[in-house]
Amino acid sequence: MENLHNKRKVYEKSQLIESEIKQNPIEQFRDWFLDASNTPGVSEANAMAVSTLEEDGCPRTRMVLLKEYTYEGFIFYTNYNSRKGKSIESNHKACLHFFWPNLERQIIIKANLEKIAENLSDGYFHSRPKGSQLGAVVSPQSQEIPDREFLEERLKALEKEYENSEVPRPANWGGYIAKPYEIEFWQGRPNRLHDRIIYQLEDLDWKISRLAP
Repeated sequence: MENLHNKRKVYEKSQLIESEIKQNPIEQFRDWFLDASNTPGVSEANAMAVSTLEEDGCPRTRMVLLKEYTYEGFIFYTNYNSRKGKSIESNHKACLHFFWPNLERQIIIKANLEKIAENLSDGYFHSRPKGSQLGAVVSPQSQEIPDREFLEERLKALEKEYENSEVPRPANWGGYIAKPYEIEFWQGRPNRLHDRIIYQLEDLDWKISRLAP
């Protein structure tokens, strides 16, 4: 057992005030994302946690990589038959979370998820390294498998099968776009009086408010 009561950090690297923020949260996200991408020590600025609701009513969270963002939303790719895919199919809401400790910042995004167009999934799939393409075909994601060798043997067989040809995108693999309706930006501040600015979509406009830490 370990007592963690005295593990504390002073947050003092930046601030988040209304006079300096963007009126559109995607533009604010872009600024923070670029900061994270250019900060030494942040190895994957696009790593985000995606939480979905499972059949037993318990949320499940996993890390995925953001692959694109637009004014419409945030795009990532996965196996549609995976646990997250099945959760999204039954409940189209999800929560995305970015945490950049080097900047003492986090972003929490509540969103509705939709599959993107198949041609967009095709385009991204064929832009990936061939090994990653084969990995998507090989893995029956989230299903029980007998052992590691099961995957490695399937990979060897597919490497031979597609040695001189293009790997087709599996029909059960593709992208989702998370269309946000609430985005909260959190900036660590001294004395635990952190800055929390929240954007909430009302009709077609974003309402901006400050939350107590």
